[in-house]
Amino acid sequence: MKHRSLNEQPQKILVRAPNWIGDQVLAFPFFYYLRKAYPKAHITSVCVPWVKEMQFADLVNDVYVLSRPLKNSLLEKISVIEKDAQALKERGPWDLGFSLPNSLSAAWLMYRAQVKRRRGYRYEGRGFLLNEGLHWNDKQVIHRAQSYVDLLPKELIPGRSANEFWGVAPENELDEYISGELDEFRPNRSWPEHKPLDYPKKPYWVLAPGATADSRRWPTEYFVTLSETIYKETGWPGLIVGGPKEAPLADQLIKSSEAELYDVTAQGPVPVLSSIFKNAQVTVCNESGLAHVASLCGSSVQIVCGAADPRRTRPIGPGKVQVAINPVGCWPCEKNTCAQPPGLKFRCLIGLKTDQVWDEIRRELKI
Repeated sequence: MKHRSLNEQPQKILVRAPNWIGDQVLAFPFFYYLRKAYPKAHITSVCVPWVKEMQFADLVNDVYVLSRPLKNSLLEKISVIEKDAQALKERGPWDLGFSLPNSLSAAWLMYRAQVKRRRGYRYEGRGFLLNEGLHWNDKQVIHRAQSYVDLLPKELIPGRSANEFWGVAPENELDEYISGELDEFRPNRSWPEHKPLDYPKKPYWVLAPGATADSRRWPTEYFVTLSETIYKETGWPGLIVGGPKEAPLADQLIKSSEAELYDVTAQGPVPVLSSIFKNAQVTVCNESGLAHVASLCGSSVQIVCGAADPRRTRPIGPGKVQVAINPVGCWPCEKNTCAQPPGLKFRCLIGLKTDQVWDEIRRELKI
């Protein structure tokens, strides 16, 4: 496939951002290198409403929030995409576009917005919409952060030879450039509109017990036992964080545990938690979006991992990350719903005991 010279600097770039908080955090290296490569370009990030607050203000010029369908019908969804595509077309013309999600709708949006150069992975039959499509191998294990950065032509990354496209990183590894550039993240630059919440001046730990899917949520009673162990061994109070949906869970944990716990759920958009994460002794969580945010903000993170595959979605730092797993035969299924029969459901989570998690925390923190 013939490509235009990279010396032809694009004036306007459109990026279809990831749909989930954790994936948006994993896209930080992509946005960092994109801005570094095109410092004078006007970059617009296009995202779904629930990740609007997570866009990196220092790396993009503006954010376009996609419309929500009023009805759960295919016709309504197509109508909404067309509406957004036409609105973006009017903001153009767009010289270059990147589709970070592998969905057909993301590629269709760029096509209908008349983005001239459309880059993304050829996946699920959407290759005809991408005139600079890259091959996607669903069987290859590659970290999501790596896959995002691999969408950038190799010439754009300092210290890389000028081949047309990247190769991929070895299994279970991330190229060193990714972890190195994470130190460039600053919450006050990326999320300037969100004032961080105050944090305790004495040592404390953070608990993020929520997760979107049942297959990724450690049992509540396990979090209760772990919180009591941490309090007994260290005397640290715990701050429970999450959104409005986690508020009832926080209340349940506080009532059930003998540990000193405080409810910090539903306090605003995720970026307001940046200082709480940064100054914590450790953040304990499921494999969730907040695990990625905590790590990006510099917290030491202990994950209790259910159905997720950490080789693909492990937080990338700069905070230190440990992942506790119970690799049963069906793990990692990466499914949101456990497909095992009754009696065998959630074995990957139920078999992950609190003693194991505490031992990992204790060793990391040298307690």
